[in-house]
Amino acid sequence: MNPSQPKNQKVHLKTIVPGPRSTELRNREDAHIAPGLQNYAITSGIVVDRARGSAVTDVDGNTHLDFIGGIGVNALGHSHPKVTQAIADQVMRASVGSFTSEVRVDLVERLATHEPAKGLHRVQLYSSGAEAVESALRLAKSHTGKNELVSFWGGFHGKTMGVLSLMGSSFKDGLGPMVPGSHVVPYADCYRCPINSSYPSCGVGCIDVARKQLKNNSTGRIAAFIAEPMQGTAGNVIPPDDFLPAVRSVADEMGALFIADEMITGFGRTGKYWGVSHSSVRPDIVTLGKAFGGGFPLSAVLTTDEISKAKPWSNPSGSSSSYGGNPLGAAAGAAALEAIDEEELVENSRVVGEKFLAMLKPLQDDFSFVGEVRGRGMFLAIEMVKDKKTKEPISALAAKHVYDACIQRGLLTMAYAPRIRLQPSLTLDEETAANAAAILREVFALAEEKGWKNL
Repeated sequence: MNPSQPKNQKVHLKTIVPGPRSTELRNREDAHIAPGLQNYAITSGIVVDRARGSAVTDVDGNTHLDFIGGIGVNALGHSHPKVTQAIADQVMRASVGSFTSEVRVDLVERLATHEPAKGLHRVQLYSSGAEAVESALRLAKSHTGKNELVSFWGGFHGKTMGVLSLMGSSFKDGLGPMVPGSHVVPYADCYRCPINSSYPSCGVGCIDVARKQLKNNSTGRIAAFIAEPMQGTAGNVIPPDDFLPAVRSVADEMGALFIADEMITGFGRTGKYWGVSHSSVRPDIVTLGKAFGGGFPLSAVLTTDEISKAKPWSNPSGSSSSYGGNPLGAAAGAAALEAIDEEELVENSRVVGEKFLAMLKPLQDDFSFVGEVRGRGMFLAIEMVKDKKTKEPISALAAKHVYDACIQRGLLTMAYAPRIRLQPSLTLDEETAANAAAILREVFALAEEKGWKNL
């Protein structure tokens, strides 16, 4: 299923983690680099030397299993040979500029064979997720002539000012004022229902709350709703399949477009090529990134012929980017899409993801602090709680103990928050998944023994 990457990868530790060489290099870097790096990169303490597949080897010779995967970027595994060769070949020919190149033609044609919905083939290319989402918002405003935007609790679409205003969390505290006309409404996070109800008896009641909120708070000029088909940063939240169609229905009622942010869920992460495919909802605009470039910074906006013609977005240079669609990024993206198809990685995500989930599900019954284990494809989560009835999350200190114990055993995972997110490579094999699951069980047994949930 995934012949290009190693199988049955295991942890191999030569020193304590972090080791002395990692500590030295980190200290030298810390003397100059600004604070604010990714949390897992700061707290792990390791310095990477090389990586392949699901394994990362640090400068001290310790080999770790990587189940963070660049927070969804590393879909093809580290140093995928097809992508690395494509980048090496292209950088010797041409790497900069917005001119058409053969590799960019290849990229857009390959992407068009996997339309999220019929007619969504018109693409504009960028280099970061936030940049693509900002462009999608401008496009929605250009097409509708309206100025208000709707996002969801728990949503994350980037850190630039426009999308920051649509963030559904406290991350934006202290960074105001936000962009006017930004509305944030409840998302169907059924484990912690935003309206204190339960699915399916609620009838997706959070949408009714959203509808009422918008009718009371908006000025009737909503350009678009933007939603992640499944929320990543919020904790790999998987809504019911009828949630997105309900969002689409309210958007239609209000004459607004529907933007699906597929940054994390796209390209097979959830066991289908697109996150929207689980509910067959039709978006008007789709934003892409993360897995798109096979590790190279590449993002995009997908839409229809009609919507893409909207001005001023469609004016010359109106939707362009200095880095977007350059030959180097295009070569990486085309190679990544080719690998996903050739190695049947969407199917591998579904099959191995189901097996990995089955390995993790017993944790829910075996440990008092595991409230829920859920997942689709290689998009999994574990809820760590103080009490299974109240669902109160464990403390940040308790989560850090779990995270540190994983790091010390060579497992890189987002266990530094009460909602553990597991986003391994789509090339993951069953044996490597089992090796990671065994480490998690060992750490959870230690957490139970030490009573960390009570910290």
